[in-house]
Amino acid sequence: MPPVIECRNLTRAFPMGDTVLPILHGISFTVEPGEFIALMGPSGSGKSTLMNLIGCLDRPTTGEYVLNGQPVQELSEDELARGRAHEIGFVFQTFNLLPRATALRNVEMPMIYTRRKNRKERAEELLTSVGLADRMEHFPNQLSGGQRQRVAIARALTNNPKLILADEPTGNLDSKSGADILGLFEDLWKKGHTIIIVTHEKSVAARARRLIRLLDGRVVEDGPTGAST
Repeated sequence: MPPVIECRNLTRAFPMGDTVLPILHGISFTVEPGEFIALMGPSGSGKSTLMNLIGCLDRPTTGEYVLNGQPVQELSEDELARGRAHEIGFVFQTFNLLPRATALRNVEMPMIYTRRKNRKERAEELLTSVGLADRMEHFPNQLSGGQRQRVAIARALTNNPKLILADEPTGNLDSKSGADILGLFEDLWKKGHTIIIVTHEKSVAARARRLIRLLDGRVVEDGPTGAST
């Protein structure tokens, strides 16, 4: 089975008037299937830029990014969109739920775009799996922050992605709800999902099994967290 991710000497720079602002400098690492990784770094470290590259929302300036055996640089915009829909499940700090859609409808939405059959049944199954069997017809403003994040996680799983990419998933939650969400990610990892959590919080990173730490656009640490398996 090929690695889920291969990053080979990635750089990313942005034009700023007459100059170019470098953000990432020679990033290289590999993610194997079934890993649970925390991508950590302070503001300005480049972790958001790297997350956008990993999520196929952007392309590197130089270097190579391979997702499930496919070099991303070779993909068209349509192929990138299909890759995002099928290969990656996104979970965001701000949940990104449709406010006028029920929890059930929010989870169904990605499957509409991929033309999956039995969407309602799949959405019901996923919401039940994250503990929301009794909240399916509730709207986001009728749910707590932790419940909204559970809806977002269910939505991320709809198309059986090989990678779950979570950006500060506990950032808008109280400590108990945050711990519950991290426990849910841990359960998903134990079921075989590959997970990358982007965070700046040590307590969140400690729940992962591998830590990749960025500073000034470079990997300065890459190793086990010491969390028990």
